[in-house]
Amino acid sequence: MKNKRKRILIIVILVIAVILVGAMVVMARLEASLKALESMPIAQIDLGTVADGVYAGSYSVLPVSVQVSVTVKSHVITDIRLVKHSNGLGAAAEAIPGKVVEAQSLAVDSVSGATYSSRVILKAIENALLGPK
Repeated sequence: MKNKRKRILIIVILVIAVILVGAMVVMARLEASLKALESMPIAQIDLGTVADGVYAGSYSVLPVSVQVSVTVKSHVITDIRLVKHSNGLGAAAEAIPGKVVEAQSLAVDSVSGATYSSRVILKAIENALLGPK
C-alpha cells in the first residue's frame, strides 16, 4: 500500500513539474514575441500609390489580435475601422486608428500603457495598405 502511494505521489509531482516547465516555456516565447514587436519596423506608406478602396488587414501577436478595415479615397485615409481587437489590457490603443487618419501616416506614437496593442493595430493597418505579400 505504501509503495502505491509513493508511486502516485511521484506521478503527481512529475505532472506538476511538466506543467510548470511548459508554462515557463510558453511565457518565455510570449515575452520574446512581444519584445520583438517593440522593435519591429512599421512601414511608411506612400498614400499616393494607394488606389481608392476598402482594404482589410490583420496582425496577431499573442495575446493581441487585430483585424482592420481601411478606407482610402483620393489617396487619403478617410476611415479605419477595428473589425476585431482582442487586446488583453490594451483597449486604450483603440485610439490609434483616429491618430492615423488625422496624421495620414503610420508614424504615430503608441498609446501609453497599451504599447503592444498599439503596435499590432499599426501592423494590421500596414498590412491592409500594403496588400497581400
